[in-house]
Amino acid sequence: MTTVNTQSSRVAVILPCYNEEAAIADVVRDFRAALPQAVVYVYDNNSKDGTVEIARTAGAVVRRETRQGKGHVVRRMFADVEADIYVLADGDGTYDAASAPAMVEKLVGEQLDMVVGSRLTTYEGEAFRRGHRFGNDLLTGFLGLCFGRTFTDILSGYRVFSRRFVKSFPALSAGFETETELSVHALELRMPIAEVVTAYKTRPAGSASKLRTYRDGFRILMMILNLFKEERPLAFFSIIAGVLALAAVVLSYPIIVTYIETGLVPRFPTAILSTGLMILASLSLTCGFVLDTVTHGRREMKRLAYLAIPPIGN
Repeated sequence: MTTVNTQSSRVAVILPCYNEEAAIADVVRDFRAALPQAVVYVYDNNSKDGTVEIARTAGAVVRRETRQGKGHVVRRMFADVEADIYVLADGDGTYDAASAPAMVEKLVGEQLDMVVGSRLTTYEGEAFRRGHRFGNDLLTGFLGLCFGRTFTDILSGYRVFSRRFVKSFPALSAGFETETELSVHALELRMPIAEVVTAYKTRPAGSASKLRTYRDGFRILMMILNLFKEERPLAFFSIIAGVLALAAVVLSYPIIVTYIETGLVPRFPTAILSTGLMILASLSLTCGFVLDTVTHGRREMKRLAYLAIPPIGN
């Protein structure tokens, strides 16, 4: 098995877990074999089975996060763990630990801030359920539409990060939408990123997915919309202004034609409604301009915070 010479770089493998006693021992052992110099951290999220004891026996450093949700666990891991390179995966045994050395080498060799393990072109059997794959493609396309560029697998939980990325990441989400937030953070700051195709395996017997296709998909979609509003406010509020202005024009057109022909305004309620809609459209556009200025300043501050952290190798 190929190993990475980390030399002076500190490598941390961070694994969020919830009821993964069927897989966690093999996951810890596989990552310790693939990255012998790394420290493997298992963050337990209120497991009701033997995950904690099994992970500790397998050689992992076990810590707890009591707030339920993957986003809360990722926030805690990023805040607590000190390293130069972070390998994030799940504790369910679906991600290929043997791919970690290549991902770390790519991160270090190309001075990147994030490498995503893309599951889209290689997946095993029913590991990638049809509904999840369709939802992933839909959300990936929508993210590209909102932000101009994207990944091929935005929901992949297998990623390698630089310290720069981890310590500048705000981690605001609570659940599985954290992968989307990670992707948007990289796109927003125009970080150097890459993808590596990785195998995606079926869960071992006795392990069940915690992802709920429709509920979590809806939450992820809502988060993308919210991030679009926050990161592209001028475009967001311009769309709203355009819809309101179009409705105002459609409603007012017959009134204007009647007024030109007869000099009368027979439908005052419609005239008042169309005027109100046009005023709302103007206010929406104004909000877009104001918030775009605010967002630009906030992005500059985030960029400066990111640049304050030395890159890998420095």
